[in-house]
Amino acid sequence: MEQHTYLVIDLKSFYASVECAERGLDPMTTRLVVADPERTEKTICLAISPAMKALGIHNRCRVFEIPKSVDYIMAEPRMKLYVEYAAEIYGIYLKYISKEDIHVYSIDEAFMDVTNYLPLYHITARELGQSIMADITRQFGIPATCGIGTNLYLAKIALDITAKHAADCIGYLDEEIYRKTLWDHKPLTDFWRIGKGIAGKLERYGIHTMGGLAAMDEDFLYKLFGVDAELLIDHAWGREPVTIGDIKSYKAKTNCLTCGQVLGCDYSFEDGELIVKEMMDLLCLEMVEKNLVSNSVTLYVGYSNRAEAEPSRGTASLDAQTNADMVLIPAVTALYERIVNPRLPVHRINISVNHVVEEEYSQYSLFADAEELERNRKLQTAMLDIKKKFGKNAILKGMNLQDASTMKERNRQIGGHKSGE
Repeated sequence: MEQHTYLVIDLKSFYASVECAERGLDPMTTRLVVADPERTEKTICLAISPAMKALGIHNRCRVFEIPKSVDYIMAEPRMKLYVEYAAEIYGIYLKYISKEDIHVYSIDEAFMDVTNYLPLYHITARELGQSIMADITRQFGIPATCGIGTNLYLAKIALDITAKHAADCIGYLDEEIYRKTLWDHKPLTDFWRIGKGIAGKLERYGIHTMGGLAAMDEDFLYKLFGVDAELLIDHAWGREPVTIGDIKSYKAKTNCLTCGQVLGCDYSFEDGELIVKEMMDLLCLEMVEKNLVSNSVTLYVGYSNRAEAEPSRGTASLDAQTNADMVLIPAVTALYERIVNPRLPVHRINISVNHVVEEEYSQYSLFADAEELERNRKLQTAMLDIKKKFGKNAILKGMNLQDASTMKERNRQIGGHKSGE
């Protein structure tokens, strides 16, 4: 197998660093948190600056968890600005690496296969990482860290565990170094894809390290985790066969569209139903825009924590594939009324449109009113055109003007947070 060399660049405390850069401040010394001041103290900080982390404050903490004795700047989220910064920083990556060899993992993290670029530039992987990091800091004032590895997993672990302890913020791992230096590392949750659930399950059987996992009987691990054991075993040994080329060529067997929100307060049964209608309406417009249809919608409704009740789940199946709001909104509304407890306050809602396919391959019901569906389609298309030209709130439905509606607010958000516009 060809030996690869991968870099992964992480933009340190990205949202907080952008806010510091916008203010002409050094994120390494400035105490700043990105959180919405209009929400309660229970709201989660989207990011905190490295200077805050140096005080022992955890990233993604809630505002009330920050000690009262700490003076800091609270910056309102500006998601559109962060997306713009990320796009421009991606332009820096393209100065060095072709887009075919870059995998954007998240808004602040990107993997690069630099195997063929090192001999071209006559430099080492570390030198290439240093050049990219320096470019980012010089142009945008954003600090970065870098992981280097002989596979994607090792590059990620070098970033997450090794780089933070290096003076130059760069970590390097191959399989031999990984086994020598990290087989005894604790806690297990520091390793990518090992959450508290998996770690807790392993610890019940006396496994507290990656070395312990590597020594475990593989048949037992398959009984414990099923097919997921293969990934755990490979990663315990520092192996990862997937390449960026594999990621680029991957095609999912099935696709879905999802929409979810955690409500700002507990909603009544009736108000929750309004939110479900709004969310389904958005998904219908998204399907029209992408030329997709579906005949299955799944609804998840979570109740207030004080209700101490299990969430409600259900799926509505239609007799034909469609993206028409006149069909899908009544279907998901009927599902809501069937599965949701009307006596419990609603707090979380998720909708998934399952097994979406391109509209040209869809099959239509013989009982559908073709003319009415065509009028409905023209109306949806007109709404999309107006929203694209004049903004998402340029045209609204009557339900979006009700007091409980969240549509206007969500239209001003990106990823559930304020866009900054």
